[in-house]
Amino acid sequence: MNSNKKSVYQKGKIMKLLENKVALITGAGGGIGEGVARYFVSQGAAVVIAELNEDQGEAVASDLRAKGGQAVYCRTDVSDKASIADSIQAAVSHFGGIDILVNNAFAPTPNVKLEEKTDEMLHQTLNTTVWAAWWAMKEAFPHMCQRGGGSIINFYSIDTEIGAWLHGDYNTAKSAVLGLTRSAAAEWGRFNIRANAIAPTAMGATFHKLASENPGFKERSAAMRPLGRCGEPEADIGPVVAFLASDMSRFVTGESIHVDGGLHLPGYNSRPSDVPVREY
Repeated sequence: MNSNKKSVYQKGKIMKLLENKVALITGAGGGIGEGVARYFVSQGAAVVIAELNEDQGEAVASDLRAKGGQAVYCRTDVSDKASIADSIQAAVSHFGGIDILVNNAFAPTPNVKLEEKTDEMLHQTLNTTVWAAWWAMKEAFPHMCQRGGGSIINFYSIDTEIGAWLHGDYNTAKSAVLGLTRSAAAEWGRFNIRANAIAPTAMGATFHKLASENPGFKERSAAMRPLGRCGEPEADIGPVVAFLASDMSRFVTGESIHVDGGLHLPGYNSRPSDVPVREY
């Protein structure tokens, strides 16, 4: 990362929050990842859109460039170590290095009860969360060291904290992501690399799918939160990730932050209505 002593003023003007920073965001072709990418660009960052879906990824990158931002698309399969390495190299090749890594993407598995989850489901989830973050962090590490430091933001989940039904593999994996984040914070601080986690909820692709299939879902979801509304990926999640990526949080590492409108306070009941209280 560029010097922590750099002023927010440069040549008489106020710098944007992520001016001269290079960020790679996985899963930035839609949903929360796209929202974060758009906010990053608005704050002066050059962004690599690391996305599996080529049409979506290229569309986001092209739109950001058309609006005057610096963005490039790199097809990235986060379940594949070599693909992740290629995306990190794309940041280096196009923009000269990497300062910020946002591990957002994952591949969901079917929503079934824990006893119905298979080894293959867990394998897929671990590959696209824990292993994906591990590979990306290890690959970005030497490049961040060359730039004097960096910021890693991993995505955690409230689901893990409440033991959300039908997400047994996801809950397991996200717990490991939090452990990895704290380990990196503890060990890589000596290189001026910070690692933090956020647990966001916002109106991404999954939310819109559920809202279209379940009338009143959006309203019920908003009512569960103390702030009384659902989150916007760019306007609500983006600024928090940008804060953790910027020098404003240069003394913050090893933290996990809920960005959910207060949903973590009451939590929520995820038990399916068709599952009996006792089955023995």
